[in-house]
Amino acid sequence: MTSQRQPRSTVGVLGLGNMGRPMTLNLLRSGIASVVVHGRTRAALDDAGAAGAVVAPTARDLAAQSDIVLSMLPDLPQLRSVLDGPDGLLAGVDHPLLLIVGSTSAPDGIRDLAAELDARTDGLVRVLDAPVSGGTDGAEAGSLAIMVGGDPDDFARAEPILSTMGTPVLLGPLGSGEVAKACNQMIVASTIVALSEATVIAERAGLDVTRLLDLLGGGYAGSRLLESRKQRLAEKDYSVSGPAKFMVKDLGFARAEAERTATATPQLTTLQDFFRRLVEAGLGDDDITVAQGFIAASSPATDHTLP
Repeated sequence: MTSQRQPRSTVGVLGLGNMGRPMTLNLLRSGIASVVVHGRTRAALDDAGAAGAVVAPTARDLAAQSDIVLSMLPDLPQLRSVLDGPDGLLAGVDHPLLLIVGSTSAPDGIRDLAAELDARTDGLVRVLDAPVSGGTDGAEAGSLAIMVGGDPDDFARAEPILSTMGTPVLLGPLGSGEVAKACNQMIVASTIVALSEATVIAERAGLDVTRLLDLLGGGYAGSRLLESRKQRLAEKDYSVSGPAKFMVKDLGFARAEAERTATATPQLTTLQDFFRRLVEAGLGDDDITVAQGFIAASSPATDHTLP
């Protein structure tokens, strides 16, 4: 007796920005699912369509054609903006739907959204939180770290899809992925600020910054972030991969978890103040490596810089 082959999933992707577009293209290349896309950027939609995706004119059409929806919109307010109305996502839900939220968001916000959608759809919509780390480089390479929170059965459905984009790991119940991403952003923020300070000091002391960063990469100071940003730091290239302004939001989520767990975070306090001032200086749309430029501008070189 032959076993029946399971039908392919149809995955809808909301948001084809710097992260959503390459993640969608990797999913399409895998061939494991049919793909439907919806977003605002015409060029990205055209790219996905050329690669084999169906372009849905509305969020309702996307939901109606999908059994899994991945939202790569920036945060929950943007996702909520496409839920309601005659063309909203929920208008297309008349069947079980797994919603994977890939944004960096508040853990409590994810839990509240899941409870609301469960009530409004009589249990048809299930939710996983699955924020990602690795930037556009990781999205293009399909090597993202994907931090997942939710029900194990829901994760089992999502894992093959997310595995085309990186390494998904279930870390606990709903909201756990967002807690993990908040911790991740604390480490990323502290590392990029340390690298920025170090490169400004080294350059003013007369060192070759490129050679220094290559050397540091082989020691305890080495990291994935150093490897991905060392050329940008050496060349003072702040073209955007991960916008610095998002750190204000992300570190705010970390602050909320620190307060909820009664954890002292002296470094987090400093980082929040640093990125707040950086954004107020008009640098928020640049890459996080602009921390280097902000530090240099905040402490002008003097005649005594070089030995």
